[in-house]
Amino acid sequence: MSDQSFPIFDLGAFEAAGDQEKRRLGAEVDEICRSTGFLAIANHGVDDAVVQGVWAKTHAFFDRPADVKQRVKAPYPGYPYGYLGPGTEALAKSRNVDTPPDLKESFNGGPLAVPPDMTDPEALGFCYAATIWPEGPEGFVDAWKAYYRSMEDLARRIMRVFATALGLDEHFFDSYVDTPISALRALNYPEQRVAPQPGQLRAGAHTDYGSLTILLPQPGSKGLEIIAPDGQWTPVPPVAGAFVINIGDLMALWTNDRWVSTVHRVVNPPPEEGGMQRRQSLAFFHQPNWFAEIACLPSCLPPGEEPKYAPVLSGPYLMGKFKSTVTAKAG
Repeated sequence: MSDQSFPIFDLGAFEAAGDQEKRRLGAEVDEICRSTGFLAIANHGVDDAVVQGVWAKTHAFFDRPADVKQRVKAPYPGYPYGYLGPGTEALAKSRNVDTPPDLKESFNGGPLAVPPDMTDPEALGFCYAATIWPEGPEGFVDAWKAYYRSMEDLARRIMRVFATALGLDEHFFDSYVDTPISALRALNYPEQRVAPQPGQLRAGAHTDYGSLTILLPQPGSKGLEIIAPDGQWTPVPPVAGAFVINIGDLMALWTNDRWVSTVHRVVNPPPEEGGMQRRQSLAFFHQPNWFAEIACLPSCLPPGEEPKYAPVLSGPYLMGKFKSTVTAKAG
């Protein structure tokens, strides 16, 4: 899959279009989400200065000595935010596949504010837990928050594309995502100086848990792969100036599997292709409101059939999936 064949969607053109053209463009997204669930979003309107700011600050954070990064580590296994060092996560475990820990480290942050009416103790103890901010590099927190806000806005706009693609009112999902419990994750795949263990990847095969993920891979990097419709692992290239979008489990539940929550992974390319080199990415995991009930959309249920899945609540579903990926080592 080259960047010439990888589907690229012009968000700005959609937002400027009339109703008929929006429906046509929505039908294109519906077809993509039925087949792979992965596409690139171009003409997205996100300020490049915001992107470059968070890119530089997270890169500088990962350059810091290990003992400095460990000062902001997650305090116990299952705590969602702060620094997770190498050996603390195995994403394949979320699919009940036992593998060695993934070859990566990450910094993770959650919502920037708590809704004033939120009293659920599980929500407050998990999704709205405090982000453990590092003391440096200078400007890290401001750059992170600016990028997070930009991703919240972009995700809301993409959900309107999704509503149109599903034949719904463009604003159908607005009330489900007005206080989302999204998380931002900066990922660093360190330079590999020793060969990985058998079955050990940079990120094990998994699906994402929420509505959609907005990924910003390092320009020119390799390693991200999806299972294509033919059943083969297929590389996903970075697309210059665009974000890579994939739908998550909750979108598959919402659509009764009309849309595919695609299995993906980050592999170790051969050394001659830069496989041993450091790689970085930013992933924004968009998640509907804590109490949002995700139930089969009527437009996705054929007459006379029953939904494949029972309704779930967004927050508790996310919490259970996340904790299943954490190894016994706190990091």
